[in-house]
Amino acid sequence: MTITFKGIEIVEEGKFIHLTIAGKLEKEDYDIFVPEIDQQIKQYGKINLLLELIDFHGWTAGAAWEDTKFSVRHFNDIERLAIVGDKTWEKGMAYFSKVFTLAKVRYFDISEREKAEAWAREAE
Repeated sequence: MTITFKGIEIVEEGKFIHLTIAGKLEKEDYDIFVPEIDQQIKQYGKINLLLELIDFHGWTAGAAWEDTKFSVRHFNDIERLAIVGDKTWEKGMAYFSKVFTLAKVRYFDISEREKAEAWAREAE
């Protein structure tokens, strides 16, 4: 299933979710995509997530808080998290996110998107 709104697209295929984000995340965005991810976790247990950042400009304060709550709530629900981006700080974000999850986390440059998807889809 594919869901698209604003600068966000969610593609769900079983326990694999591809979340593409463009622009800046706002609190209201979490009200849309978090329930979708929650449903996949409820159905499949642990999920694998590919987070693709395109011209990403970060979070508003409200969105940052929602992101923190999501990370704490799903600390053990994500097996693999592949982050795809093209900015140095996004690579740092991948490293920093390891504190908030038991998932295997890897950063991939945008030129390695297919490699990132293959890695994220690997079964544990």
